[in-house]
Amino acid sequence: MLLIHGGYVKTMAGEDLPCGDVLVSDEGKIAAVGTSIACPEGTEIFDATGLLVTPGLVDAHTHIGLDEESIRWEGNDYNEMSDPVTPHMRGIDGINPQDEAFPLALSGGVTSAVTGPGSANVIGGTFSAIKLYGKSVDEMIIRDPVAMKTAFGENPKGCYGQQGRKAPVTRMGIAALLRDELRKAQRYEESKAKVEEGKPEPYDMKLEALLPVLHGEIPLKCHAHRADDMLTAIRIAEEFGIRITLDHCTDGHLIADILAEKGYPVLVGPSLGDKSKFELKNKTFATAGILYSHGLEVCIITDAPVIPLYHLALCAGLAMRDGLPEDAAWRAITINPAKVAGVDDRIGSLEVGKDADIAIFDANPLCSIQARAKQVFVNGKPVL
Repeated sequence: MLLIHGGYVKTMAGEDLPCGDVLVSDEGKIAAVGTSIACPEGTEIFDATGLLVTPGLVDAHTHIGLDEESIRWEGNDYNEMSDPVTPHMRGIDGINPQDEAFPLALSGGVTSAVTGPGSANVIGGTFSAIKLYGKSVDEMIIRDPVAMKTAFGENPKGCYGQQGRKAPVTRMGIAALLRDELRKAQRYEESKAKVEEGKPEPYDMKLEALLPVLHGEIPLKCHAHRADDMLTAIRIAEEFGIRITLDHCTDGHLIADILAEKGYPVLVGPSLGDKSKFELKNKTFATAGILYSHGLEVCIITDAPVIPLYHLALCAGLAMRDGLPEDAAWRAITINPAKVAGVDDRIGSLEVGKDADIAIFDANPLCSIQARAKQVFVNGKPVL
């Protein structure tokens, strides 16, 4: 067993413990959280005196392992640009765990991420929640799938409409393609249910992949920067009675009252860097705080490698500087993304029974740019 002793513990499940302990079992689970925990003889002790102990950080929207850290062609496995509608693509089939982005992310205290296809296609394929330590993606999976990617706005228009005049050319075209595929999936399921025994409906891999969306098992993960694109995503979600998340949410502060009324999860970012396209003209670190002030719990995302994943805490700190309360900023990179991904039973907070994914910092990384992770544990194993 391992006892992390005497640190300032942010459990993200209750009050902070100014001089707290976290006991980790041999199975890599959290066995106890509290003060002055009694532990068996022979327990290894990590002295965290003067250090900050937090859950491993979590990012709810990345492309880690698919869009590799330092390779821009052979490592570009995150957009299947042969067709604007590819729901049958599975992100896990493109993840390279040997990419240097994984140890770099761990060095920033980030232990888990949601990763999957990019935003070239109207429907891009499935995202997975994974641990960021391991040699094989199969052993790193926390949950697969967690969402189906869809994209609105400039990206699919630029990939198809402006290169050969193939649909979609307009925002209308994007919405039409998405609606059409969802309608096809509905009809496909209805036909399957009516087929006489011995006469199965011809298998359609694309439409099968959309059935978990129609059943509410996973949401559409909606790449949407502009306010009108977010509202189109909401309109389609309400038409089909499906779940969505609003990812990027760059204009979210402009329609915060509407988003608060609708209540869909908002994943804000990447907010660091230049305004590289028209859709980003209203980009500001104030968005997260404004959405929070309207009653929404937010997630802060890096869209890694757009912003390197090891800067996740920095991005939360910049949102805090511009109005997001500190506790909300911590939730935005721990328990909130875990909840959005449906894996908060395993990660996102320091609670008995959860995976022992723990980051230990020498200072508060939301407040100090000089803060470093002194040690990081994944499933109770030190990985730095």
